[in-house]
Amino acid sequence: MQEKISQYTSEINSFQPKNNDELEAFRIRFLGTKGIIKDLFEAFKTVSAEEKRILGKVLNEFKQMAEAKYQILKESLETVEKSADSELDLTLPGEGFELGARHPLSLVRKEIIEIFKKLGFNVAEGPEIEDDWHNFSALNFPEEHPARDMQDTFFIRLSPDPSPGGEGSTNGKGEAIALRTHTSSVQVRMMEAGKPPFRAIMPGRVYRNEAISARAHCFFHQVEGLYIDENVSFADLKQTLFHFVQELFGAGTKVRFRPSYFPFTEPSAEMDISCSICKGDGCQFCKYSGWVEILGCGMVDPNVLENCNIDSKKFTGYAFGMGIERITNLKYQIKDLRLFSENDIRFLKQFQSEMI
Repeated sequence: MQEKISQYTSEINSFQPKNNDELEAFRIRFLGTKGIIKDLFEAFKTVSAEEKRILGKVLNEFKQMAEAKYQILKESLETVEKSADSELDLTLPGEGFELGARHPLSLVRKEIIEIFKKLGFNVAEGPEIEDDWHNFSALNFPEEHPARDMQDTFFIRLSPDPSPGGEGSTNGKGEAIALRTHTSSVQVRMMEAGKPPFRAIMPGRVYRNEAISARAHCFFHQVEGLYIDENVSFADLKQTLFHFVQELFGAGTKVRFRPSYFPFTEPSAEMDISCSICKGDGCQFCKYSGWVEILGCGMVDPNVLENCNIDSKKFTGYAFGMGIERITNLKYQIKDLRLFSENDIRFLKQFQSEMI
């Protein structure tokens, strides 16, 4: 054992590490819990009593020497590192941080909100998990309406059994609850909670059970608007939306309204604008028609007003709703909806110049 200790002592005395990694390897080799010194002390237990009197002192001195050597080398390396740091030229320019960018949907959402704010619209928000009343019934959706089918809606609870603890129990009132399919539910909550006049937009995420493709997704973003007051007309709606389109897509953008049907508005219309990609000449995006539908709108159905305890004989109003993805498609000429949710940094970097 004395011969081994002598060899290890020579090795320790000649050791000169070049960096902290080599010093750490030295510590583990000699001073670690499974290191050489630990093994020597285990072997010391097996020697005779006469040898213990001689080897005990030698072994303790060897351990102290190894610990002292490690401490000296550690302090030496720290001194060298501090010296190197002190030689840094602090006048040199630093490494810059890479700038991020706003998501294109966030940019368009903000722009839409700012346009309507200038017209006096407030911003309202509501829950993404809704009951049947706020998502369907209050908005004049009949029981047999296809939007209630599971092919379109992500239902969370369907059972009509309201009993506590019942399998598939609902919101406690026997009503189905689901991920909202539109932000119109926020309109209902706002009308229930206050009194006219109302003038607000409702941006938010919505969910529908659709196959994911370049033109559709199972979740997307909407901005809906509501204006309720006395003597509100369809002409007010048309002028508001015409102003919105000119602000967002530029003066000269053509607009047309086509009759349509929505359960919660009557009369109803869909609004098209001249395709910003082909300038109305016809392309694949607009299906060579020169027009792109961007939103649905109409006068709020009197039944909806009455459902929310608003006198439909005194008050009238209009509502509209648009998909932010569709608007972003047109504004930035993005043809695949999946790009918005894939978080590809190469795609998002294209919008650095749009950072706000």
